[in-house]
Amino acid sequence: MPTLLYRAAIHDLRGTEILPLDLLREQHPDLYEREAGKYSYRPQTIDNPVHPLGCRWRDVVFLSPVHPAPIFDALRESGRIGPAALDYWTLDADLLDPERTCILLKRHDPLFRPQPATDYLPYSATTVATLSTPSDKALERLRNLSATEPLFPWADIPHILHRGSLAVGLFRDADGRPVSV
Repeated sequence: MPTLLYRAAIHDLRGTEILPLDLLREQHPDLYEREAGKYSYRPQTIDNPVHPLGCRWRDVVFLSPVHPAPIFDALRESGRIGPAALDYWTLDADLLDPERTCILLKRHDPLFRPQPATDYLPYSATTVATLSTPSDKALERLRNLSATEPLFPWADIPHILHRGSLAVGLFRDADGRPVSV
C-alpha cells in the first residue's frame, strides 16, 4: 500500500500543473490574487525561507502527510465549520523527487515567524509514513478554537514542500480515480 500525501482539490484548475504562488502570479494573476489572499493575516509568510530547497514559500507546492478527515472533524467539534464534505486529492509519496522536496515540522506560531533550518527534514516516503497521524496537541488546538481565532487547520501539521510545479496527472481524487484536467 503506498504512502499518500494530501492536498485540497482544485476546482478551477487551469493547465495541467499545480503551481506554486510565484508561477501562479506569472501565469494566472487572477488566481494568484485569490490564493495569495489566504496569507492576508500573515503576508510575510510567503517570503519565509525553505532552507533545504534554497527557495521561499512562494516557490513551493504544499502537501500534507495527514489525511484531512481528523483535522476537519476537530474543526467541526469546535463549531467553526459545518458538515461539508471533504474534497481532496492524493499523491503517492514515492513519486516526489527528494532533491526537490523536504518536510517541515510545523509548529503553530501566532506571530508567523519563520522556522529555523533545524525544523526541516530530508524527504522520504518512509519518513512521511511516520508523520501521517496528527498530534493530540494539534487536534486539541483545533477543537478549542474560539469564534475569533483565524482558521489555520494546518498550522501545526507537518508540511511536505515541493519546489516547483507538479503535474495534475500524478494525483488521484478521494475515490482513487486519476484527476483529469
